[in-house]
Amino acid sequence: MTRGTMSKDMPTYLYETLPDASVPARRFEMRQNFGEPPLAADPVTGAPVRRVISGGLGIVSKRSGGDEDAAGACGPESCTCGHFD
Repeated sequence: MTRGTMSKDMPTYLYETLPDASVPARRFEMRQNFGEPPLAADPVTGAPVRRVISGGLGIVSKRSGGDEDAAGACGPESCTCGHFD
């Protein structure tokens, strides 16, 4: 898959141009495959860029079973696995 080809499986990365006193920084997003190297230059201006790390990925899972699972959950007050002994 070539750069610029859209796919729901490709992550979107945030980039910004490196600080330059004569030109304000520009931020833009780019969809890339996981295996592609980070961009070195802004595809519009050619200015050097860096990938910006922002936020994070959180995984939320929903437990099924309702209150029965909550009652058997491991914690300091209700440990059943020995983790908090």
